[in-house]
Amino acid sequence: MSRRLSLPAGSQVTVTVSPTRGKAESPGAGDAVVKRGAGGIGITSPAPRHSLGGAAGPASATLQLSPVRRSGGSRYASRDGAAGADGSAEFVHYTVHIPPTPERAVAASADSAGAPAAAAAAEDGQDGAAAAEVRAQRSYISGTIFTGGLNQATRGHVLTTSGAAAAAAASANLSCKMRGCDMPAFLTSGAAGGPCDCGFMICRECYADCVAGAGNCPGCKEPYYAGSDTDDDGGGGEDDDEAVSSSEERDQLPLTSMAKRFSLVHSMKIPSGNGGCAGAGGGGKPAEFDHARWLFETKGTYGYGNALWPKDGHAGGGGTGFAGFEEPPNFGSRCRRPLTRKTSVSQAILSPYRLLIAIRLVALGFFLTWRIRHPNPEAVWLWAMSVTCEVWFAFSWLLDSLPKLCPVQRAADLDVLAERFELPTARNPKGRSDLPGIDVFVSTADPEKEPPLVTANTILSILAADYPVEKLACYLSDDGGALLTFEALAETASFARTWVPFCRKHGVEPRSPEAYFGQKRDFLKNKVRLDFVRERRKVKREYDEFKVRVNSLPEAIRRRSDAYNAGEELRARRRQQEEAMAAGTLPGALPEAAPTVKATWMSDGSHWPGTWLTAAPDHSRGDHAGIIQAMLAPPTSEPVLGGEPAESGGLIDTTGVDIRLPMLVYVSREKRPGYDHNKKAGAMNALVRTSAIMSNGPFILNLDCDHYVHNSAALREGMCFMLDRGGDRVCYVQFPQRFEGIDPNDRYANHNLVFFDVAMRAMDGLQGPMYVGTGCVFRRTALYGFSPPRATEHHGWLGRKKIKLFLRKPTMGKKTDRENDNDKEMMLPPIEDDGFQQLDDVESSALLPRRFGSSATFVASIPVAEYQGRLLQDTPGAHQGRPAGALAVPREPLDAATVAEAISVISCFYEDKTEWGRRIGWIYGSVTEDVVTGYRMHNRGWRSVYCVTRRDAFRGTAPINLTDRLHQVLRWATGSVEIFFSRNNALFASPRMKLLQRVAYFNVGMYPFTSIFLLVYCVLPAVSLFSGKFIVQSLNVTFLAFLLIITVTLCLLALLEIKWSGITLHEWWRNEQFWVIGGTSAHPAAVLQGLLKVIAGVDISFTLTSKPGTSDDGEDDAFAELYEVRWSFLMVPPVTIMMVNAVAVAVASARTLYSEFPQWSKLLGGAFFSFWVLCHLYPFAKGLLGRRGRVPTIVFVWSGLISMTVSLLWVYINPPAGAKERIGGGGFSFP
Repeated sequence: MSRRLSLPAGSQVTVTVSPTRGKAESPGAGDAVVKRGAGGIGITSPAPRHSLGGAAGPASATLQLSPVRRSGGSRYASRDGAAGADGSAEFVHYTVHIPPTPERAVAASADSAGAPAAAAAAEDGQDGAAAAEVRAQRSYISGTIFTGGLNQATRGHVLTTSGAAAAAAASANLSCKMRGCDMPAFLTSGAAGGPCDCGFMICRECYADCVAGAGNCPGCKEPYYAGSDTDDDGGGGEDDDEAVSSSEERDQLPLTSMAKRFSLVHSMKIPSGNGGCAGAGGGGKPAEFDHARWLFETKGTYGYGNALWPKDGHAGGGGTGFAGFEEPPNFGSRCRRPLTRKTSVSQAILSPYRLLIAIRLVALGFFLTWRIRHPNPEAVWLWAMSVTCEVWFAFSWLLDSLPKLCPVQRAADLDVLAERFELPTARNPKGRSDLPGIDVFVSTADPEKEPPLVTANTILSILAADYPVEKLACYLSDDGGALLTFEALAETASFARTWVPFCRKHGVEPRSPEAYFGQKRDFLKNKVRLDFVRERRKVKREYDEFKVRVNSLPEAIRRRSDAYNAGEELRARRRQQEEAMAAGTLPGALPEAAPTVKATWMSDGSHWPGTWLTAAPDHSRGDHAGIIQAMLAPPTSEPVLGGEPAESGGLIDTTGVDIRLPMLVYVSREKRPGYDHNKKAGAMNALVRTSAIMSNGPFILNLDCDHYVHNSAALREGMCFMLDRGGDRVCYVQFPQRFEGIDPNDRYANHNLVFFDVAMRAMDGLQGPMYVGTGCVFRRTALYGFSPPRATEHHGWLGRKKIKLFLRKPTMGKKTDRENDNDKEMMLPPIEDDGFQQLDDVESSALLPRRFGSSATFVASIPVAEYQGRLLQDTPGAHQGRPAGALAVPREPLDAATVAEAISVISCFYEDKTEWGRRIGWIYGSVTEDVVTGYRMHNRGWRSVYCVTRRDAFRGTAPINLTDRLHQVLRWATGSVEIFFSRNNALFASPRMKLLQRVAYFNVGMYPFTSIFLLVYCVLPAVSLFSGKFIVQSLNVTFLAFLLIITVTLCLLALLEIKWSGITLHEWWRNEQFWVIGGTSAHPAAVLQGLLKVIAGVDISFTLTSKPGTSDDGEDDAFAELYEVRWSFLMVPPVTIMMVNAVAVAVASARTLYSEFPQWSKLLGGAFFSFWVLCHLYPFAKGLLGRRGRVPTIVFVWSGLISMTVSLLWVYINPPAGAKERIGGGGFSFP
């Protein structure tokens, strides 16, 4: 067993470990082989780690560190370390050179690693202990790339820096802030970065001078706390929290064994009856407020409807009254104030809306009955086709309207969130953030279609989000394994050190630099700091240089790789010549050199372990090793305040600004031929496992690479719904998707507001909105496939009979709960407070490795994430809560063994024989994995919430080109067809899903099939005009009355939807138009592809939707893609429908005009429906014409001439009855 050491950078340390198996030979300096056992390493999380007792660990992971030839100022180690054998060797010795990083200063001078530490310990034992603790938190793991995979050892490529870089890193805000002193600052356990809570950095000598003098902190001018000097505590003293908790004024509230396991903060108990909320009652419940006693002891008087505090201010005689309160108790105590509120739509709007739905439903019933009873004997086939389509349209409208009966609106109170989780309390006297951690997932796959600069802006907006820095972690999944994405992320991490403090200092919104600098509003509004304009100009120039560096990366990588490859070829040729000369072969008889592999090289002169520019074995898009790189190491738990540019070396003045950055990790999962990697769903599941080991946030936010954080407080608003009363039943919080870069007219309904503001709000009033793929905050345990703590089953007619279930109880996990292996539910084993678990719970825990994989570290992280995601104990209705302050603890440092364990869980074979993708994580088997994943959670009884913020939470891009838009709709519709023909069809939903929620999900799978009837109905007007027949025998009053009622009620319903949803009439009409465009183009193709997959087993593949990159072009070229005409087979049906209807109107008009007995009613009926079809397809026609004003006039002239010629030819060939003689006897005839 080895012990992790923390020593100054630049020094060498010799570590002795016992070998795991076999014999070993002591390698040379710089070589290292670390064998990690099953139970030796804990899980990295804000709480202490533990492993499940008795769980068998996986195979030992191997971490190899070895030196390579150095090039430039830095290097990566990428070759396997030598491993020999010595028969009598009992231990293995190896030397590790710890590289200097911004978190670790360079040692002064030492021959070995142990000498400086020993000398320091001899001089001051406490100084060495405190420094070791600080250095353990600020790990150098961010300087290492970890790779591994199938039949490969896990390797760590160590990055070392030059002396100049080390000197710059040593001055990064960790030195004494006293003028004229550059000694390293010292930190005390439990302090905010120094001996004072203000975080002012000061060395031990300057601190001693200040204490000997006035005794005040140079930063905040407040007296130093008496117990803050670590020289006098003897190394075994308690921290500040323990000092406060041992006060004579308060009794210590013993924590449960679970709280002791997960919390380092000691709790305190306020005397009962004080009206407070923090542990006032038994079992963590707030005590009842004794109002009569308060009035008696405080001499209170009654006012108008409330109790008034006496004006003399006597509160029971100088603090001896009611629990020593100097102010009247807060009757609306913060633990009882809700974090969120739900309001229904006004009944003045909702009641007429429901009434109109009922009226239209009745009118449709009478209309269809009349249509069936009154056929058209002149054209029975036309009548039958029209009635069939109308019945299906009525059924489709009913499926779409029923889930809209109960729309709701929600709002969050961020002030209550901050008051409950971030203010000093009895258990958290320092006011550290008690909010749970959030892991943010960003996915990308192809840097050519998803520009790295777009991804970089998304990452920067996440790093600058308004959330506790130590509770936030960002993971980028590069499914393509491209070096371009890796180096772009490295540039992003570097620029974030300037951008994030700038955002925090001036509170700018949005916090994506491209969006912020590109907005056209006045950026000086509400800005009062005098240095804002100057610093904004500096940051803007720095961002422009950053964009140039990122845009130049592809060419730089290509040139660098060509240069290294040319050098490799020369060396190979020279080596061949030397071997030939040694063998006596003539130079002219040398065979031609074998072509060398064109590798892709990193800037340090080593091979990139991912995908190469020229595909090669083990380095292609579907065949490369797994890669993990922590670009930004986990921050400290205490704020690190910046300083002036001259002192901190930064671009702007960050005095008083927290300059810490959240953890940023690059992840590229392993891919090998013969394994199904399951596209985006597989990448998301790999991130779930990686984050569980490295940070283990109980909540997960996933974003597409082009969706940036537009509202920095969006994460806090999402947490309000997760942590409020009943939040333990919420599986995810879905935010609406908002888009930028769309043309002002929204020609192709890219905003999709009818879905996001009407349908999703309506589902929020049922069991919750569906998951739409991005902008969603998940509860980690819900992704793990566990059931909610409570659920309701709906039985009987229309689900009127409700049965409440309490799923997390001590008796769960029995064999009777696992009878059906397909439909079994997995419930999280309860964590007992008495220190042991029942037999059934142990049995259930033993099943976890089979379900989740062989990683014991990952399995041990599951109960930790569940505990951290619980509600507070004093939350009303919380049955299994956590004590306040349990999460206000420092995060454990990230070490190499932990990252090596994370490498093992992203291997290509990890999910074999597990339930990943079947009922755990993102679900596989559909191109719309997002809808299926949300459906599975609702099917287990979870609820979801739709969070519409006043300022858009996230914004992204959407394809504005017609072809790209049609292909996007095709992918969505194909996924819906797959859902309809799978076991995820809502017809097979469990009783835990509400009836109207089932209807909504059933409509998701049904809507593509409406396109078949829509195609027929769009052709019927043309057929009617060509044949001279109509769908009814005559346009009588009954038919027109029904048609009028149905049309008027539809328009009134649209107006009321616009009223309660907030959309505009233009947006509603655009949605109707594109419904017809998609229904006649993409949806029929989706039905065909879905049927081919179900019947013939033909696999469906789609190309990645291209993301528009940032552009500095003028306004004229802002929407250049809108006018590009890219032909696709999906355009054939709409073009055919438009041409047929246009020609039919012309032919019918000419025939009626020339007819001896014109039938104007049939012409008007057919022309009206043809006009209805052409109006809905008008945006499609504009897309075919390209840019306005650039279409030659001759196109319109020839179009008119062709239409007229076709019409005249039809009339001449098939003239109306009785008009043949007139046409033939005239003066005009064809020769």
